[in-house]
Amino acid sequence: MGRMFDDNANLDTSQVEDRRGGGRRGPSGRTGAVVGGGGLGLVILLVATLLGVNPSQIPGGESTIEDVLSQLEGQSASEDQAPETVAQNCRTGADANARDDCRVVGFVNSIQKYWGTELPARGVRYTQAKTTFFSRATQTGCGSATSQVGPFYCPEDGSVYIDLGFFNELQTKFGARGGPFAQAYVLAHEYGHHIQDLVGVLDQIGNDREGPQSRAVRAELQADCLAAVWANHATETGFITRLNDTDIEDALSAASAVGDDRIQKEFQGRVTPETWTHGSSDQRQKWFTTGYRSGDLNSCDTSRGQV
Repeated sequence: MGRMFDDNANLDTSQVEDRRGGGRRGPSGRTGAVVGGGGLGLVILLVATLLGVNPSQIPGGESTIEDVLSQLEGQSASEDQAPETVAQNCRTGADANARDDCRVVGFVNSIQKYWGTELPARGVRYTQAKTTFFSRATQTGCGSATSQVGPFYCPEDGSVYIDLGFFNELQTKFGARGGPFAQAYVLAHEYGHHIQDLVGVLDQIGNDREGPQSRAVRAELQADCLAAVWANHATETGFITRLNDTDIEDALSAASAVGDDRIQKEFQGRVTPETWTHGSSDQRQKWFTTGYRSGDLNSCDTSRGQV
């Protein structure tokens, strides 16, 4: 696979909370909207479906989130024993080269180092967003979530959530090529939503949440573009030492795999553009390419014209 990270880079695990094996821990009570989910599965909150897919057409989709959570509470205590955490195992870039979870820590560190410099240079204060690893289900500032949601950003608590098992599903369920930089794309996309949160873009979505030219789709495509802007500068952050054409192709494959049209065709047998919330495969690849080629967030203006 090759070594992507500088072996001597120091990983900052304080940017990651590891809840794997910990059941439903986390904040609860608020009912904001989950943003993103990488365009995958069903992003369900208050029984809201963001992909225009009937829950009964997805394996396990007939149950509500609370049904799933109740079932999880009944599982054996042995499954809830906390494993070794990233704080114990992920200290250096060498660990990121050797372990999947440490690699994600490295990506998070690199992404936040870039935006922590780039935004202030443009007069915008950057606040770090924690990434939370969970298994099966967790509580968030936006409500309860299960692994079916896929990776997502919660504006209510300014955090990214991910079940790392999703990366396997990205290949086996959605047909992406996989590879470390496909993982990087997923994380960077969710952090793109964090950037949008900081600058007020998410507040502008309102009720315009469906359709290929909707504000929701424009926000998702902008997050793809912002992810690629970071990718352009990834090797400048001191964590990642090399990035090649194969890595970018892996990211583009992941972007294509989570296009609304591709997901709808696979899971409901037909494409319904009027219900798109994340954008088509072509749109997602187009905006990732735009951001990567320019390396400039000014190129990520998806608010005007046809996207």
